[in-house]
Amino acid sequence: MNEVLSQEEIDQLLQAISSVDTVAGSVKAVNDTRKIKVYDFRRPDKFSKEQIRTVANMHETFARLTTTSLSAQLRSIVHVHVSSVDQLTYEEFIRSIPTPTTLTIIDMDPLKGNAILEIDPTITFSMIDRLFGGTGQGAKVQRDLTDIEQSVMEGIIVRILANMREAWTQVIDLRPRFATIETNPQFAQIVAPNEMVVLVTLDTKVGDEEGMMNLCIPYITIEPIISKLSSQFWFSSVRRNASSQYLGVIKQKLADVDMDVVAEIGSINLPIRDVLALRVGDVVRLSNVRVTDPIVLTVGSKKKFFCQPGIVGRKMAVQITSKIDQDDVEDFEELNVEGDELYE
Repeated sequence: MNEVLSQEEIDQLLQAISSVDTVAGSVKAVNDTRKIKVYDFRRPDKFSKEQIRTVANMHETFARLTTTSLSAQLRSIVHVHVSSVDQLTYEEFIRSIPTPTTLTIIDMDPLKGNAILEIDPTITFSMIDRLFGGTGQGAKVQRDLTDIEQSVMEGIIVRILANMREAWTQVIDLRPRFATIETNPQFAQIVAPNEMVVLVTLDTKVGDEEGMMNLCIPYITIEPIISKLSSQFWFSSVRRNASSQYLGVIKQKLADVDMDVVAEIGSINLPIRDVLALRVGDVVRLSNVRVTDPIVLTVGSKKKFFCQPGIVGRKMAVQITSKIDQDDVEDFEELNVEGDELYE
């Protein structure tokens, strides 16, 4: 049975609808003022900005060392510098590199897990060509490496890993080791595709050929030392190592300094007229010195050791018997003063 609404009921319905629209509009206005940050749960941010900067600083050192070592090994002008440091999923990294390419799996001892060093094919064939006596031109066609070329690249990569170890010294005593070379990225599954990695991209130039080297390090590999990837820890480690390095250099330089070593039997003050009157055969009696008393060995201007006189072969020598303490030095000084007064 159909019911007909009265005018009063219709007015109440219209009033209710208008009030709901007002509330909805106010709620929408509140939501618009909120600051909402988009977060992709498939790509969580594992590394902070400070940790990314520290990784960049470490690999700036790595780039400088690699520039020097490759220039010497290839006998060509080589430039390597850090282009960018990003965090992304391992799947995105694998999809971004060409096929075939040079993928080196690295054992990150003592850290658990592996890392990957990817070298652009242009750079790979340019380095191989230089080592085979060529001008350093890259290959015109993309192909897999032969067994001989892989062996040559292994020698280059081992030297690059030595630079990596030195660059990571401030954080950990890393001992990266060459594991294997792959040319197909699909065969280099070191972590799950959705795992986060830090990707260090290095612009590389060998002669006239330019390309990229990519160092991919999974988060789970460096998670045990993630707290050390801070600017404060990095710079404090650099200062400590620099201080110890300079101290070693200073010690090495001081070790080659010549010092005067004098074995002093005794001393006495004489007027200048007596000194001028001395002749061969004259005897000068030292004050307060007995034959059984030890001789003082002076290094520079410091009294350092007690010793006894003797002969080695046909040369006069002294044998050190003990080290002089500060109290012994003061006693000797008082004794010399008393002897001078007695002589006067």
